[in-house]
Amino acid sequence: MRFLFALPICLLSIVAMAQTPFADQLATHRETYKKDLLKSAGGPLASEEDLAYVQFYEPDSTYRITATVQLTPKAEPFEMPTYNGKTRPHVSYAILSFVLNGKKQQLTLYRNLNVIRMPEFRDYLFLPFKDATSGKETYGGGRYIDFRTKDIKEGQLIIDFNKAYNPYCAYQEGYPCPIPPKNNTSPVAIRAGEKTYGKEH
Repeated sequence: MRFLFALPICLLSIVAMAQTPFADQLATHRETYKKDLLKSAGGPLASEEDLAYVQFYEPDSTYRITATVQLTPKAEPFEMPTYNGKTRPHVSYAILSFVLNGKKQQLTLYRNLNVIRMPEFRDYLFLPFKDATSGKETYGGGRYIDFRTKDIKEGQLIIDFNKAYNPYCAYQEGYPCPIPPKNNTSPVAIRAGEKTYGKEH
């Protein structure tokens, strides 16, 4: 089960071979993602038929970019609101700076202070964001991308927006899905990753 609905159900596919062609690697990642979405205990999908409504943008390597990482070791913990009215303790881990569609961008990378208490997720990092597609082509509540601390190498981090995924709230209401902070709203249309769930709920 995705812990607190902010854990990566897609992390399992990161082990794909680096030399695998981009589109093939992403296809494998998405298949693993969908299978995990269905089999997760307490998950939002009731049957395999629901998977037909899980939609993605076509693979686009231009949305796989390298960001400069500025760590924020003195950041104060705070309570990040969720869509069911509860909160979850988080802390800023780093500021990510990059250029996307010709525009300079900054997003904040977070740590969930509950999740990192679990040994297997001690190095887990969380990037919640909204963009110009939110509420139109993609879920209005924003999307997430997951990382591990080891993904940061020599002050840089590869962000693959093709792996952006919906929180459980995109499929059903009532889950404690973290709300992306206002500073993590991009004015750019990020047409990569998961689209709006195609079934009414």
